[in-house]
Amino acid sequence: MENFEFQNPTRIIFGRGILKRLGQEAKSLGTRCLLVTGRKSVKETGVYDLVKKNLESAAIEVRDLSGVQSNPVLSKVHQGIGIAREGSIQFIVALGGGSVMDTAKAVAAGVLLEGDVWDVFEGRAAIERALSVVCIPTLAASGSEMNGFMVITNEETGHKLAAGSPHVYPKISFLAPELTFSVPRDYTAYGGVDAVCHLMEPYFNGPAGFTPVQDELAQGLMRVLMKSTEACLASPEDYNQRAALMWAATLALNGLTRAGVGEHPFPVHLIEHALSAIYGVAHGAGLAALLSGWMKWKAKFHGPEKICQFGRHCLGIQEGSDQALCAVQTADRFRDWLKSIGCPASLSDLGIAEKDHGRIAENASRQAGIWGIEDQYGRDTIAQVLSFCQ
Repeated sequence: MENFEFQNPTRIIFGRGILKRLGQEAKSLGTRCLLVTGRKSVKETGVYDLVKKNLESAAIEVRDLSGVQSNPVLSKVHQGIGIAREGSIQFIVALGGGSVMDTAKAVAAGVLLEGDVWDVFEGRAAIERALSVVCIPTLAASGSEMNGFMVITNEETGHKLAAGSPHVYPKISFLAPELTFSVPRDYTAYGGVDAVCHLMEPYFNGPAGFTPVQDELAQGLMRVLMKSTEACLASPEDYNQRAALMWAATLALNGLTRAGVGEHPFPVHLIEHALSAIYGVAHGAGLAALLSGWMKWKAKFHGPEKICQFGRHCLGIQEGSDQALCAVQTADRFRDWLKSIGCPASLSDLGIAEKDHGRIAENASRQAGIWGIEDQYGRDTIAQVLSFCQ
C-alpha cells in the first residue's frame, strides 16, 4: 500500500424530505446565490420551484444560470462568471447532474480567478480560492457532489478537459434519492456505468501491489452499483434501490477507494472525453463503449490478473489456471451486462468507424499531455486501445 493523505471536507445530508433544510443550512454561506440548472427537467418536476422558494425563505437572493447541457461547455461557464460578478454572488447552488455540478464548480473558481478559467484546464493556472458550492444532484453518476474535480468542453477548440482543486469541493451536498425517480432509463444506466468506471480506474491502474482494503471496498461498491442499476431500471421509483445507487455513486469518486493505491491514470475517462467532445455522446455511454475492449487490451499488454480478480468477485467467473482466458471471459461477461441494461458495448454501437480512431487518439492525447501520462497513453497507444473497442 502506498503512502497517502485522505481528507474529504464535503458535508453530506442524505435522505427523504431533506430539501426543506436547504435555506437554513445555506444561509451561513451568504445572502446572494447563483442557482445553476440544466435545460428543463428540474422545472418540469417542480424541484426548481421548491429549491428556489426554500432559499428565498431564508432571505437568500437567487439569480439563475440555466440551460447547462450534457457535456457542459466553457461558454456557459463564462456566462455564469459574468452573472456572478455582476450580482456580487457569494455562493453557488448546483441543482442537476454532473454537468450542472461541474459548471457550478468552474464558475465558483472562475469568479475569483484573474485570468480565463480555461487556463486551469490547460494546466497554465491553479485555483487558489473559489466561492462555496452547494450541490443537489438529480442523477446518480458523476460523484461530483463529493469531490474536487470538474470536466468542461471548450467548444471552440473541441477539447473536453478535466481539472481539480481542493477549493472546489462542495461545502454541502443534499442527496435526495427521490429526485432521481424521473431519470430516464438510458441515463439511469449510463450513470451506473459511470460510477462503476470511477471505481475501476484506480482498481485496475494503481501501482501498489498490495491493496486488500481498497479492492474489497471497490468490489463491494461495484457489485452494489451493478445490482442497483438493474433494480432501478426494473422499478424506477424504488426508493431503497435509488438510495443505494446514489450513495454508492457518491462513494465511488470521493477519494476513499483511491487512497493508498498510488498515483494512477484515468485512461478510460481520458479516451471517453475525446468521444464526447467530438461526437457529443453521453459520458456514460462513451465509457460503456470502451470498457470491455479496454479490459482486453489491458489484460494482453499489462497482465490479466486484476481483470480476472474483478471477474471472480463481481461477475461470477470461476477461478481457473488460464488467466488469459479468464480475462477474456470477464470482459465478455461485462460486455453482456452492459448490453443487458441497454448500453452500447463497442464503438460500433455508437456508430463510430475504425477510420476515426486517429482523430479520437489525437484529441485524447491533449489531455494525456496535460496530465503528464503521454508516455503511458500517447497517441499510438490510444489508437491501439481503440482497436480493441471497435
